[in-house]
Amino acid sequence: MKCKRIPLAAAAAALVGLLGAAHAQTTDTDPTKDFVKKVNSATGLEFWGYGRGGFYSASKDAPKGGYSLGGDLQKYRLGNEGDNYIEFGIGKRFDMGEGVKWGVFYMPTNYEGDTGTAQLYASLTGVFGSPATLWAGQRYHRLQDVHILDKQIMEDGDNYGAGVDDIPVGLGTLNLALYTSGSFDNKNGNPNNAKRANVQWRNIPANAGGKITLTGALISGDFAQGSDGGALGFLHNQKDFITTGLNNSFFLQASTGHASITGKFYGLDSTTTQTGVLPPATPGGLSPLVTLTTNTPNAGAKQRRILDVIDFQFGQLGGQALVGYQTTRPDQGVETKDFSLGGRVSYGIAKYTKLLFDLGMTQRDIDGQAKQRLTKGTVAVAFAPNTQFWTRPEFRVYATRASWNQAAGLANAGSFGANGRRSATTFGVQMEAWWE
Repeated sequence: MKCKRIPLAAAAAALVGLLGAAHAQTTDTDPTKDFVKKVNSATGLEFWGYGRGGFYSASKDAPKGGYSLGGDLQKYRLGNEGDNYIEFGIGKRFDMGEGVKWGVFYMPTNYEGDTGTAQLYASLTGVFGSPATLWAGQRYHRLQDVHILDKQIMEDGDNYGAGVDDIPVGLGTLNLALYTSGSFDNKNGNPNNAKRANVQWRNIPANAGGKITLTGALISGDFAQGSDGGALGFLHNQKDFITTGLNNSFFLQASTGHASITGKFYGLDSTTTQTGVLPPATPGGLSPLVTLTTNTPNAGAKQRRILDVIDFQFGQLGGQALVGYQTTRPDQGVETKDFSLGGRVSYGIAKYTKLLFDLGMTQRDIDGQAKQRLTKGTVAVAFAPNTQFWTRPEFRVYATRASWNQAAGLANAGSFGANGRRSATTFGVQMEAWWE
C-alpha cells in the first residue's frame, strides 16, 4: 500500500548523484492525482484508495510469491506478491460555517475474495477557530512507508480509537490518540483488554530541507505472557540530499513488551477456533459437529530498528533503495537479527513505457541456528501515463528469480522451501494503481 513517497539508501547516494547529473529534471505531473481532483470537485465527494491484481504463475508448483525470510524489511514486493487486493475510500466533508467542518469516511477492502473494513470514522475540524481535527472510529494513522517493501514503518491506528490531529505547537504539529484492541473485523478485540496511547510530533524543522518526526506509544493490558510495553521512534526526512532530486529518510526505532516497533499493538493474545466432531451420544447415532475456541497466549518482545531509505527521479531514471537492520528478542525466546539491502530502479525507454529492475538481498540470524540468506531479483516492462518512478496506474509484465541457502529452505519448508527446493522462478502480469 502506498502512503507517502519516501527516500532510498545512503550507500547508493554518490552513484545516484553521478547518474542524475546526466539527466535533466522531469516536469511531468501526476495524471491520476489530477483526474481524482476533478472527480472530487465535480461530485463533492472524496475518493482515494489502492489496488493491485493480475495473473501469477510459478515453475514446478512453487509458490506464486511471498519469497521472504519473514522480517519487516525482508519482502521486496515487485514480482513477489502473487495476490489480488483493493481498498476503496470514500468520504464527504460538510461545511458548517465559521470555519467548522465535519466529515465521514469509509474504506472497505477485499483481499483474495475476503472482504473487510479498513476505515470508518468521523471528523470535526475548526472548533474554537483551531486548525486541529477531532476524530473517532477506526482509521489509518500512518506517517511513512517504504513502498518497495509494502511496509508501513511508522504508524498507529487500524483499531477502534479517537484522537486529535494537527495540533499546532509552534515547531511542527502534534497528533494524540487512544485505542482499544478491537476493530470492525474483530469486534471483541483480544481477551487481554489491551489499550494504547499514541503521540506523533510531526514536521519539526531541523535544517535546510530537513524535518524531524518523533513518535511514542504506551500499551497496557492483562497479558497472559509478557508485559505492558512502549515504543519510541525518530525520523529525519531530507529533501535534495547531496544533490537536487535525491531525498533521504533515516529511521531509529525501539519498542518493548506488547508495543509494536511501528507504534501499534504487538503479539496480543490470540483466539484460535477449531471445528471437530464429538463421539455420538448413542450407538449408531449422529456425531455432533462442535466448534471449540481456545486462547493462545503470545509474548511481547524487545525490538530495535535502524533504516535508511533514499528515492530519486532524474529525468527518465527513478528509483528507491534501502539498507536496514532489525532485531527482535521475545520476552520468552531467542533473538532474531534481520538485515536487508536492496532497491528498485525504473528507466523510461519510450512514451508510456519504462523498464523496472528490483533486487533484494536479505539475511536472518537466529541465536543458535544457521544463518538464513535469500536473494530475489525481478525484471519487468511497465506501461504507465508517463515514465516517472511513482506514476500509477502501472501495467507490468515481469519475471522473478529467487534463491536461498539450505538454512532458509529448512526454516520455510512449509512454503517456498518445500521438498528441499533452493530456488524458484515466477512470472506474471500485474496492474497496480493508487488514487488520492
